[in-house]
Amino acid sequence: MKNVNKKFTETNVRVNCRFSYSHVFQPRKNEKSGKMKYDCCLVISKDDKQAVQLINEAIEGAKALYKEKFGAPKGRLKTVVHDGDEDRPDDPVFANTLYINASSERKPGVKMLENGMLVDCLDEEDFYSGCYGAADINFFPYNNSGACGISCGLNNVLKLEDGEKLSGTGMSADAAFGDLV
Repeated sequence: MKNVNKKFTETNVRVNCRFSYSHVFQPRKNEKSGKMKYDCCLVISKDDKQAVQLINEAIEGAKALYKEKFGAPKGRLKTVVHDGDEDRPDDPVFANTLYINASSERKPGVKMLENGMLVDCLDEEDFYSGCYGAADINFFPYNNSGACGISCGLNNVLKLEDGEKLSGTGMSADAAFGDLV
C-alpha cells in the first residue's frame, strides 16, 4: 500500500490504516453521549513506524493543549489509542496493531483513488470495514465531569486498496439467490 502518512499540525495527522467498524455514510447513536456520530476504528500496523510516531506526536500536542485549557491533569490522561495485542489478543485483525476509535458529528469526507484521481466513495460497496487506506484525524483534549483525556476526531478517509471484508459474508444478493432464477 502506498505510504501517505503526513503531519498537518501539532494535533492533526494523516495515517495509513485498515478500516473496521466503519460508519462513515450514516451516523449512529453514540452510547456515551447519546449524540448521532460518524465513527470508524482505525487499525494501524505497529510495523508502520512513521504512522506510530505521527500518532504519538499528535497525542503529545493534544496533551500540551490540555495543560493550556485545563491545567495539569490529576493523573494519567486516557487516550483512544489502544494496543491490539493487549486489548484484543484473540482477534487476528488486531495482531501487531494499534487501533484508534475516531468519531465526528460532521460527516467525514469519503474518497478513493481511482486511476490516479480522487473520487467520491458513494456507498458501502466502495468503502467498507476491511478496506485499506488513510485517515485524516485530529487529537484533542477533553475534561467532562471528572473524565479527562485525549480523544480523536474523524475528518476524512481515503480508500487505497480493497481488503477482506470484516463483517458479514460479503456475498451479494445476486450471488446468494442467483441459483433460484
